[in-house]
Amino acid sequence: MLEAKEVNFAYRRGLPVLNDIACTIGDGEFVALLGHNGSGKTTLSRLFMALLHPRSGQVLVDGEDIVNYEPADLADKIGYVFQNPDLQILEDTVFDEVAYGPKAKKLTAETIKKQVEAALAATGLAELAGAYPRLLSFGQKRRLGVASALALNPRTLILDEITNGQDAIEKERMMQYLQRLNEEKGITIVLISHDMDVVRRYAKRAIVLKDGDLVYDGTPTELFGGAYAVEEWGLRRPTAAALAGSLGFTAATPEEFCRLLVRKGAED
Repeated sequence: MLEAKEVNFAYRRGLPVLNDIACTIGDGEFVALLGHNGSGKTTLSRLFMALLHPRSGQVLVDGEDIVNYEPADLADKIGYVFQNPDLQILEDTVFDEVAYGPKAKKLTAETIKKQVEAALAATGLAELAGAYPRLLSFGQKRRLGVASALALNPRTLILDEITNGQDAIEKERMMQYLQRLNEEKGITIVLISHDMDVVRRYAKRAIVLKDGDLVYDGTPTELFGGAYAVEEWGLRRPTAAALAGSLGFTAATPEEFCRLLVRKGAED
């Protein structure tokens, strides 16, 4: 479980980035963390990973204040996949890249081999175990980042813009994989994203930040249902909601859009 209790943060002596943030992400949730560029969402995710520490307030993981923790202390609890996958590549083969974390934890060779092979198989990279990581496609590098996080068997994955730069097929494959991790293994997913169609389809909860303030915490369906001016928060409505709005009605999902469009056609 991840908790922020009245968290405030600013970089050095600059303007505040987070203002009295209070939220809890429970075990097994699939949460989208949303907001315009500079809203504070990546900063909040880094506080959860102990990459940063709050100026005031508390950040807790499984009920423990992590103010004195380093990222390595949380590596077997929380996996963090950066927006730029090249930032995480350190080794010369895919296998060694995924094994980096388990080796740093001084696990046995047998355990390392078992966990790395399981992570590679789960992300569809088993056949590329001997490949040079920097020559992988962008989508494969994304999956490599997830595999590296999974090799430590974390209970939570924080994913920063994981679908950026992927084509439709790679995006679908990645999101369905994350959905299976969440539903079948109970892994908590925290997805930072600007892709509202992905958020609407996969996330069960959305947390929205605007200029460092938490302005919404609820379901994506309610968020995009028409009651909120999400554009003022720097969000783009999902395709179905945007099309419905242009035709004079509201719809949060493609199914609802089609149903209302048929009804509207019959009435006309």
